Amino acid sequence: MPLVEHLRELRNRLAKSVLAIVVVAIVAAFYSQQLLEFLASPVPKCGPGVVSSGGNCAIVTFDSLTAPFALTMQVCFMAGVIGASPVWLYQLWAFIAPGLHRHERKYTYMFVGAALPLFLGGALLAYKIMPVSIKVLISFTPEGSSNLLKLDGVLDFTIRMVLVFGIAFELPLLLVMLNLVGMVSGRRMAGWWRGVVMGVFVFGAVATPTTDPVSMIALSGPIVVLYFCAVAFSLFNDRRRRWRNPDADLSDDEASELDLTPEAVGPGERVSASVPEQPGPVEDGRRSGDFDDAT
Repeated sequence: MPLVEHLRELRNRLAKSVLAIVVVAIVAAFYSQQLLEFLASPVPKCGPGVVSSGGNCAIVTFDSLTAPFALTMQVCFMAGVIGASPVWLYQLWAFIAPGLHRHERKYTYMFVGAALPLFLGGALLAYKIMPVSIKVLISFTPEGSSNLLKLDGVLDFTIRMVLVFGIAFELPLLLVMLNLVGMVSGRRMAGWWRGVVMGVFVFGAVATPTTDPVSMIALSGPIVVLYFCAVAFSLFNDRRRRWRNPDADLSDDEASELDLTPEAVGPGERVSASVPEQPGPVEDGRRSGDFDDAT
């Protein structure tokens, strides 16, 4: 396909993706109030007549006149991107799929089929523990002080938590993909378990926006479990690979073992010798059977 055709196809697929996002965003605008309440629900808000003193509750506020409108547009756009994800993901896949080989498409199906549930599981876990994390954070407020939380700050906090948890849940899948392409063996991954467990908990302490141990354990614990699941899958895959090909673990630069034991030579075979035809006698300066110049 010429370059102009590729560019035209890319333009058409981008237009379809943008159109789907805009349509879903317009539909989400009619439910913007419910979406804002859903995003602010993890915050322990003060009820009617309840005064925010210390860490008992918080009041969600806006800091400018245009903040409600800007935040509503941001939430609608996010809803459009998430709601229209099946459309623009299909358009992306339809654009790159013709250039992939058959085994590459198989690995892509496996990766997408496992990556989406893992990301959604991490996002759901992040949303479930957010009320606990927010309560721990506002509990440090001294008595006599009020918690006034901007809704856009709550939204940023929610997005960061969801992205951190969702992306972190993809790390074991990355190890599995490295094992499938032969870059990392299951035995080597199993030997890393002490460093991986320590690194995961350090990552959980640094990556989570909160400083409470609840979020760190909630993020690090499932990742450690998924890591050992990835190790078990890689060990099984290595065993299956060795059963199909005994030389699968050999490096490209490693010499294979050769059997140099001399073998006995068998008896010789009789070969009949063919005698070439002898030239005839010489007649008139040439042999019989030769051709003259005229011939």
